[in-house]
Amino acid sequence: MKTNSARKVFIYVIAIVLSIIVVLLYFRSDIVTAPSDDEAQLPSSSSSPNIVVNTEKGGNEVLHLDDLAVGESRVLTDPQIQSMWGGIDPQYSPDNAVAAVENALPQIEYEQLFPKRIGTEEWQTIVDSVPGLNFKTEQADYFSYSNLIAAITDVANIKYKVEYRQANPTHSRIYRLDKETKTEMLIYQHANFKASYNLTIPVITQIEDFGSFIKEGTVTNRKRELAAFLANISHETGGGGPNPRGGVSTWGLFWNEEIAYMNTTTVNYAESHNDFPPVAGKSYHGRGPIQLSWNYNYGLFSSIIYGTKDTLLEEPELIVKDGKLGFMTAILFWMTPQPPKPSAHDVMVGNWTPSETDITKGLTSPGFGITIMIINGNLEGNNDESDRRIKRRVTHYRDITARMGVNIDGEKLDTAGMSPF
Repeated sequence: MKTNSARKVFIYVIAIVLSIIVVLLYFRSDIVTAPSDDEAQLPSSSSSPNIVVNTEKGGNEVLHLDDLAVGESRVLTDPQIQSMWGGIDPQYSPDNAVAAVENALPQIEYEQLFPKRIGTEEWQTIVDSVPGLNFKTEQADYFSYSNLIAAITDVANIKYKVEYRQANPTHSRIYRLDKETKTEMLIYQHANFKASYNLTIPVITQIEDFGSFIKEGTVTNRKRELAAFLANISHETGGGGPNPRGGVSTWGLFWNEEIAYMNTTTVNYAESHNDFPPVAGKSYHGRGPIQLSWNYNYGLFSSIIYGTKDTLLEEPELIVKDGKLGFMTAILFWMTPQPPKPSAHDVMVGNWTPSETDITKGLTSPGFGITIMIINGNLEGNNDESDRRIKRRVTHYRDITARMGVNIDGEKLDTAGMSPF
């Protein structure tokens, strides 16, 4: 009896040990199994840590913390694009984006608004009549309608995503998605975005489809957005002022570069930056419709447009040589959220809701005034039209919306009572 009992216990123990070994071998096999093609492109939820976060415009987004390195790219499947980017909406295709702008402001009306834009015959007449103007010779029609349309065509193929830690918006990372090739690239990541102390901090995700420029909201809001965009870049590039010969807008788009730096070798707007370092001898002063400035902006926009930071860091002067590229930088600036700032696009089409912090700063009335705060709020905040800069921006806006037949009564146009974001 004792021998049989011992034998039974021994057999029982052996059975338990064998069962444990089998289970361990099973899980080890699951860990080292080679991933499928899709999993090789994107870590699956079973092999990388994830958190689910609320997106700015509603819904949930799966954030993959174990992700690409800056400058790396991958081709996504349609389900991955749907999950991570909200899909690719055909209404924001390049053709539809172009049609929206042409419907809001046909070429003939655009050219009537800006007859003195740089490179036109009227512009050349003015330049020839004023001795000492510091212009390049043989200047093409930089701000032509065809350059605007070409820029819209190219940017409409790009989606943009910024993810940032709720506690500190500067701790962010940025992706671009080429809608045609379905290629995603990580173009920027703050050094502390994935720091251990940040991994439990909620992440806010904002996604912009650049093809939605002048494509969201009512027909009136689309025209208001285009008018606000053109009014702001007209101020940034304007010459002259209100006059009896045709109004302030006839002087819009007169320059395409910061005047003090034209035809000089002066270097400025270059500062040390870990991600977008300046190139020795290159100046990153204001260029293009929005007067893009500073090396970190040149590097970021170069990454969005070309998929590499190097192009515009090494040749910032490309922006004044190519009107299409110039318009692209302006549209990207207009469409790109800069947390805690929203994009000017979202403000004008009704996608933006002010936060509690925004409300305490007087940033509560979506409209043209808020776009000024986004572009230059640190210098132009809390001003009415007695400020010449505000007056000129607002005059452009009134002039362009009147040409479009858009009523802007009741819209807050200045920045009085507003503090920077």
